[in-house]
Amino acid sequence: MTRKTIMIAVLAGIILLPFTVQGQIQVGYVKSERIRTEYEEFRDAESQLQMDFRKVQFEYQIMVAKLDSLSQDFETQRLMSSPEWRRKKENQISQLQQDIQLFQQQKVGPEGELYKKQAQLEYEILAQVKQAVDKVAIDKGYDYILDASVSLLYAKPTYDVTDDVLHELRKISSED
Repeated sequence: MTRKTIMIAVLAGIILLPFTVQGQIQVGYVKSERIRTEYEEFRDAESQLQMDFRKVQFEYQIMVAKLDSLSQDFETQRLMSSPEWRRKKENQISQLQQDIQLFQQQKVGPEGELYKKQAQLEYEILAQVKQAVDKVAIDKGYDYILDASVSLLYAKPTYDVTDDVLHELRKISSED
C-alpha cells in the first residue's frame, strides 16, 4: 500500500465522518476500467484513434524512406558530382528532415492533431459517463459515487453501480 493511497483513505474518512454522525449516507462505486472496456463509445474511439495513428505512421515511414533513399543517393554520388549538385542534394535532404520534424509536431506532438482529437473524444465520452453517473446517483439516492479504479481499497459488491452506469450510458447512446 502506497503512502498516497493511505493518505487518500484517511482524508476520505475524515471528510465523511461528520456525515455519518448526522445520518446514513449512501456511497456507491463504479469500476471505470470496466466501463472503458465495455462501453461501445470508448472502444469505437480507441479504434478510430488507432486507425488514425496507423495512417500517420504510414505517412511518416514513407517520408523517412524517401529521406533514406535521398541520403544514400547523395552518399554514393557525392564524390563524383559537381559542387552545385552536392549543394542541391544537401538542401533537399535538409528540407526533407525539416518537413519530417514539422510533420511529427503537427500530427503527434503535444499540440498535434492526434493529441487534440484524443482529448476531444475523451472529453465527450467522459461527459456522457458523468451524466450517467449523476443519473444513477440521483435515481438510486446515492450521496457519493467513487471510482474504484483510483483509490478504493475495498467495497462490498452490493455497492457496485457499474452495471447501472453502463445501462444509462447505453440509453444515452441510443438517444443520439
